[in-house]
Amino acid sequence: MDLRNIFLRHVAQTSPAPLLTQIVKARGMYLHTADGQQILDLISGIGVSALGHCHPAIVHAVQSQAEKYLHTMVYGEFVLSPQVQLAKKLVDLLPSSLDSVYFVNSGAEAVEGALKLAKKITGRYEIVACRNAYHGSTHGAMSLMSSEIYTGPFRPLLPMVRFIDYNEPVQLDTITDQTAAVIMETVQAESGIHPPENNYLVKVQNRCKETGSLFILDEIQCAYGRTGHFFAFEKYDVVPDILLLAKGMGGGMPIGAFVSSQENMSKLANSPALGHITTFGGHPVNCAAALATLEVIDSEKLIKGLPTKIDLFRQHLPHPYIQEIREGGLWFALDLGDAQLLQRVVREAADEGLLIDWFLFNDHSLRVAPPLIISPDEIIKACKILHHILDRC
Repeated sequence: MDLRNIFLRHVAQTSPAPLLTQIVKARGMYLHTADGQQILDLISGIGVSALGHCHPAIVHAVQSQAEKYLHTMVYGEFVLSPQVQLAKKLVDLLPSSLDSVYFVNSGAEAVEGALKLAKKITGRYEIVACRNAYHGSTHGAMSLMSSEIYTGPFRPLLPMVRFIDYNEPVQLDTITDQTAAVIMETVQAESGIHPPENNYLVKVQNRCKETGSLFILDEIQCAYGRTGHFFAFEKYDVVPDILLLAKGMGGGMPIGAFVSSQENMSKLANSPALGHITTFGGHPVNCAAALATLEVIDSEKLIKGLPTKIDLFRQHLPHPYIQEIREGGLWFALDLGDAQLLQRVVREAADEGLLIDWFLFNDHSLRVAPPLIISPDEIIKACKILHHILDRC
């Protein structure tokens, strides 16, 4: 059997119709396929490849650390330089109340850890989440998903999860003195890019303070410069009690984290000890890659250059068949108003060497979220290809 047939037969599938694109190499903005096609990546592996593919600094960091040591002991027992340096680099970028980092393997694991931490701190059990939000597919994280289509087959999930609509402050009385935590994305992603409006996050944070509930911000997709700020919450005049990170954090390597105060995080180490543990979280190689990611973003001043790139997209994306463009920074939802048209555009874009996608809870909007390293010429090229496909479809 060829590789595709082996893939279909032996690699567990997540959908009935996978893309089946066979990748043999990836460099910078481009994926290279087995049949010689070069694909311009406009979705960054769904927010992961913030520095593009195989950035030399990431590759060097991985190779260098792999020569020293790989896994040594479960997370939190040994003093490992990549973990320590990465934690210090992160907290130096954060407000003083976010000074303790717990490293995990993924965004969903960061969510799970944050939920446990919130319950331990408050002694409460109720969680308030937003409709049309996505926080992961593990049982706890999936419990925060409002869609019965996705959750129904896996019930029972966590009890005492209540839902509100994002950007609807009139619903904030749902948060009460029984609420352990409110969890939401700083910019809601999978509904099709919806930033907070009219000081919404400030209102949420104030309500949390009134009720003694913890305020958890999920920046798994929107941190690391995606919104034009290193952390998206910086733009909206709030500071969460717990911050969630992953995706772009590792420069292509799997890593996540939840971040809170040292006082809060100490609750997981006592009564009982080992209240939250992970074998592979904070893996030295992944931490080295994440540290290199931070250093590249800083040394290459990538965030400083984002406004110019965002403006270029604003100039070149509009098209008669795009009904609305919603923006979250270097992060766009192009509303075509029609799910079938969207699917045709995505398929034909792939044939034309352009990788775009849609959103989990919005099947009529295209996702555009390129690596931060995209050049002005590549932005113009991508928009031209997209317009050509829209004209044809």
